[in-house]
Amino acid sequence: MRAVVQRVSSALVTVSDGRVSSEVGRIGAGLLVFVAVERDDGPGDVAYVVGKLQGLRIFENPDDPDRRMTWSIMEQGGAVLVVSQFTLAGDCRKGRRPSFDGAAAPALAKPLYEDVVRQLRAAGLTVATGEFQATMQVALVNDGPVTILLDSHRQF
Repeated sequence: MRAVVQRVSSALVTVSDGRVSSEVGRIGAGLLVFVAVERDDGPGDVAYVVGKLQGLRIFENPDDPDRRMTWSIMEQGGAVLVVSQFTLAGDCRKGRRPSFDGAAAPALAKPLYEDVVRQLRAAGLTVATGEFQATMQVALVNDGPVTILLDSHRQF
């Protein structure tokens, strides 16, 4: 499982049916997380990503005069916007067109994506989402900028 994590001041996701755009998720300060489920992923990959998301110390403690990143999303109290993005599983090592062979089929990907959302909510976080398998427009204000890549297959 791959995730791109961005510390944001705000973020929102809209879905369009070609005529009308509808907002499906919005947060203020917190984390925007793009998640790709890969073919070999399972519950352990979900646990790894969720654990990292809960514990990543990428927020500044307002009482720290040196402005070090010492707080996690749990301590900062922000929200999380989770967006499925299978293109993160793209392999660009050969040629000029990405191969998405490593991406999980929707029947496997959707339950694991939903498990990420469910476990973040169970931890007490406010979580908004995009719409699985939809073409979405994502607007964000990256705070920092701070952007982190997580890959459950590269954890050791």
